[in-house]
Amino acid sequence: MNQPLKRVGIWMDHSSAHIMEYTSVPVESKIITAKSLRNGHMNSEDTSENKKHNIEQHQLSEYYKELGETIKNFDEVLLFGPTDAKIELFNLLRADRHFEKIKIDTKQSDKMTDNQQQAFVSEYFARF
Repeated sequence: MNQPLKRVGIWMDHSSAHIMEYTSVPVESKIITAKSLRNGHMNSEDTSENKKHNIEQHQLSEYYKELGETIKNFDEVLLFGPTDAKIELFNLLRADRHFEKIKIDTKQSDKMTDNQQQAFVSEYFARF
């Protein structure tokens, strides 16, 4: 007997990702947040724009890496949200052979409440 597919929906922007595993029971959510410059020990007087940009890129890279570790546990993934973060993550995952067997789709969406996100994920995966 085949194992049921493990499916997950991830509503995300550049600062946080709401991870909702799709199962027959109510969807369970987990949130991953990107580390912010505001949490660092820098001020604008001692940090150049270039250095800030490099730090932001590194933090974004770590955020995407953490999301990738979560995504590795699933067969089908829906990335959705209001920004290009989902496309950036999708492109990184597609370039990595570890994700080649995982079906990944992206959808544009607005900001949503938790209930709206869960309904979006349920409606998307219910089609299959």
